[in-house]
Amino acid sequence: MAILESKGLSKSFGSKKALDGVDLKVEPGRIVGLLGPNGSGKTTLIKLANGLLVPSAGQILVNGLAPGVETKKIVSFLPERSCVPDWMSAGQLAGFYADFYGDFDRQAAENMMARLEIDTKAKIRHLSKGTREKLQLIMVMSRRAKLYLLDEPIGGVDPAARDYILDTIISNYNPTASVVISTHLISDVEKVLDDVIFINNGHIVLSAPADELREQQGKSVDQIFREVFKC
Repeated sequence: MAILESKGLSKSFGSKKALDGVDLKVEPGRIVGLLGPNGSGKTTLIKLANGLLVPSAGQILVNGLAPGVETKKIVSFLPERSCVPDWMSAGQLAGFYADFYGDFDRQAAENMMARLEIDTKAKIRHLSKGTREKLQLIMVMSRRAKLYLLDEPIGGVDPAARDYILDTIISNYNPTASVVISTHLISDVEKVLDDVIFINNGHIVLSAPADELREQQGKSVDQIFREVFKC
């Protein structure tokens, strides 16, 4: 069974269609790049999968279920913008996640914070923007979820930090789980992707295994993306 599937999925905001008849499947154990320019529908799709929005038409299923209480137990979501309470310390945030999520691995979170030399007693408001974003990613990836939905996880950090973030993603998720990474920074994430989904103006333009795409066209995913989107 696909861990994430949509059939004829559409979402409108007034007269604007953010998604229009989207069909896709994400199989278990895959790292998938949801790739498209800003405004293409990536965030809308991720919010629908996480149950934060309701489809205007069609359906979206997580592990065979419509998004709801049961799917939230198996989905770990990283929003595009940081939403951690800044009055907490890093250690208190880990405790909050441990209390809230039964699948949270606190030891894994503490190990990652130690590697990054994040002071667990430091108030989040006193951390740099990049460190706050890394901290939130650590919390998300320390859950033993079946599906990780990461909306622009490298968009707000400096290039030097991107490799660490990608290494964190690929070394801390359950290999039977799936990871969906939404981004427009293709060259940075290409090396970790099993599959790619190109989306533009609410439509799926292309969906294929990354290696197959590179072999067929003799180009990197980033080069193919630039040709498709003329950027």
